[in-house]
Amino acid sequence: MEIMYVYTRKRSEFGRPCSFSDRPAEVNVDIPPDPSMASSFILRNPVDSYVQHTSDMSEHEVNTERVEVESRGVNHVEGGWPKDINPQEVEQTIRFRKKVEKDENYVNTITHLGTLMEHCVKQNNAINIYKEYFEEEEMVEVEDEPPSAKTINVIRDPNVTKRTATHLSWHPDTCKKLAVAYSSLEFQQNMKNMSFDSYIWDLENPNKPELVLRPSSPLVSLEYNPKDSHVLVGGCYNGQMAYWDTRKGGLPVEVSAVEVSHRDPVYGAIWLQSKTGTECFSASTDGQVLWWDIRKLAEPTEMLVLDITRKGLLENALGAVTLEFEPTMPTKFMVGTEQGIVIACNRKAKTPPEKITSTYSGHHGPVYALARNPFYPKIFLTVGDWTARIWSEEIKESSIMWTKYHLSYLTDGCWSTVRPAVFFTTRSDGTLDVWDFLFKQNDPSLSLKVCDEPLSSLRLQDNGCVVGCGSKLGTVTLLEISSGLCTLQRNEKMLATAMFERETKREKILEARHREMRLKERARSEGQGSEVEERPVESPQEVLDRARKEFFEVIEVELQRQARAETQHLGGKVKDRAGEEEAAVVAAAQGEESQLPKDKEEEEEEEKDAAKEP
Repeated sequence: MEIMYVYTRKRSEFGRPCSFSDRPAEVNVDIPPDPSMASSFILRNPVDSYVQHTSDMSEHEVNTERVEVESRGVNHVEGGWPKDINPQEVEQTIRFRKKVEKDENYVNTITHLGTLMEHCVKQNNAINIYKEYFEEEEMVEVEDEPPSAKTINVIRDPNVTKRTATHLSWHPDTCKKLAVAYSSLEFQQNMKNMSFDSYIWDLENPNKPELVLRPSSPLVSLEYNPKDSHVLVGGCYNGQMAYWDTRKGGLPVEVSAVEVSHRDPVYGAIWLQSKTGTECFSASTDGQVLWWDIRKLAEPTEMLVLDITRKGLLENALGAVTLEFEPTMPTKFMVGTEQGIVIACNRKAKTPPEKITSTYSGHHGPVYALARNPFYPKIFLTVGDWTARIWSEEIKESSIMWTKYHLSYLTDGCWSTVRPAVFFTTRSDGTLDVWDFLFKQNDPSLSLKVCDEPLSSLRLQDNGCVVGCGSKLGTVTLLEISSGLCTLQRNEKMLATAMFERETKREKILEARHREMRLKERARSEGQGSEVEERPVESPQEVLDRARKEFFEVIEVELQRQARAETQHLGGKVKDRAGEEEAAVVAAAQGEESQLPKDKEEEEEEEKDAAKEP
């Protein structure tokens, strides 16, 4: 390669900075005014001018560093002892204390600190820092606030093929995590590429799931263990039960065998109150309730068939859609069925038929939600068809309170954890309803359109302020409820108790009246039944002939009655005419009699007048 041009420059001149210096101003061009140009100047009228006023803005980009949060703990132990003294040895510590207490410096320090501590103790006694001194004023402010809710987070199913968020479960300790079970419950609608995964979401980082749960079949129900927040139990679409330990990853620790599991999707799985914290039970639409110990999922520890005829036959069993368990009543539980019947059970009964204690029937379709009131365990809520109903355990015939019939199906419901008179329901048109029956009985206190697709699941945080709503397309919307709906009102417990007792008493009176009417009806039907039994069995033709004969007899009797009525009507008219003629004859006779004495008097007067004349 040949060099065509060469440029040379001193090395000292490379990168030399510009040198600026001050100097006086100088005039380069000066054009003086020309008066002869004034005659050719034309004034422009009108003058159009355009002004655009916008604020000057500058755009800047800042890339901040990501904050990584770690959970750390501190273990406080007894300290401050010299190295040569073992704090576990009582004699050494006592000896050291006596030695220190005799020290003059120690006595002076304690005397000085004593006056400061005495001042602080007196302050604490004067004002209790933990007491609310203005509770009433706060309540007034809460009452004036209209019911409302605001969306604080939206979590979407990360898969392309969307699935229904069938169940929600809040982390029992922090409430900063939410476990969501995803599955498609539409019959034969599962696509080949549909994911089986369910997720645990961290609400502080909702863009990505914290943990992916990978079951062998899609999860229909999922629950945190209240005693161990690392453990979750799930019920699968194929009827199997599985449990996870989040410390061991997303694969299940153990899965129940297909042969001993449910035959249908597990719609309910709840942890039991036990010493080990490892026992749970499940319910499915195959009509069985199974008890499990997660330490050994090879087979269930106990089984109950939901046959309300108490024969224990699986073909007569009612399919379970929802399950309810109250820890304060450890032997009792309730099951909501596909047939609209709620079954109350007692696990500790001696025989399987005795385990089904009572049934409550009031819905036209499946009972999608069943929950006891946390303040009054004998009062429970059911959601099904187009209504939500409140029941009392004492009344078997009907519910004590119920909502109006909505235009769309109700899909889930739950009680407020902080207010005994408030409960929540979700509808298939994507609406969340908040009911406060101390405020309004006919309509919800707050109706909120959460999304366009149907809502499928509902779960409230323990603090009662945040509610999670799962939809058919896998979207979980977290809503913060206004303080008026999640703050206990003045005298609310007393008012709710009075309302429940009043409605229960009213239903008891109605139930007794209906029972009395049924007994009378049964006695009447039994009396008619005995008469029917005495009659000989008739053939269809004989029954037809008898009915035709009775029909014509009834017509004949009716015709005779009408003819008799017409005859009586005509006879009455004849009698009236005869009476009129008789009355006329009597009147004429009386007229003649009165006329005769009048003629005699006239004759006598005429005779007297004639005698007077000459």
